[in-house]
Amino acid sequence: MPKTESNAVALGTKAPDFSLPGPGGREVALADYADRPALLVAFISNRCPFVVLLREQFSAFAHEYAAKGLAVIAINANDATAHPEETLERIEAEVREQGYGFPYLKDASQEVAKAYDAACTPDFFLFDAERRLRYHGQFDDARPGNGRAVTGADLRAAVDAVLAGEAPSERQTPSIGCNIKWAEGNAPAAVSAAA
Repeated sequence: MPKTESNAVALGTKAPDFSLPGPGGREVALADYADRPALLVAFISNRCPFVVLLREQFSAFAHEYAAKGLAVIAINANDATAHPEETLERIEAEVREQGYGFPYLKDASQEVAKAYDAACTPDFFLFDAERRLRYHGQFDDARPGNGRAVTGADLRAAVDAVLAGEAPSERQTPSIGCNIKWAEGNAPAAVSAAA
């Protein structure tokens, strides 16, 4: 199965603003979580095997850490025209089926994914209270077929540090997953050049 690694994004980068629709037509904006001490923006998919592997544990992680002050927002930026399993309607079903307790939004224009320099699913961006990037790495080292348990150890350690007012380790292993399915002619320049 093809694998794509998350792009290198400088720690300290400010979270790009956005407002996107979720299930039921509810718009969710970055500003809605201004009072939270930490925010995780996760680019995920309904079908990518890398996301399917961890989605149950990711849902549990989000629920557990919401009580500690972490806000989680998931975004699906895959082209729904070529991949109908990535529509807003399918996102709504995914929220119900997986018990996601966080907003799962549709970036139909793919402009938010470009602003974040997202490359793969899953792709995790953890921001502190000032919305500065503190962690951009893997959930853990579990991958489809490698037999390792899905624990969220890497992301948990980073969130614990941010919530404690500390800096996570700067040694961060990139996330690996399926590439974002860009609409024809919409891929970022670096992706177009590599194709």
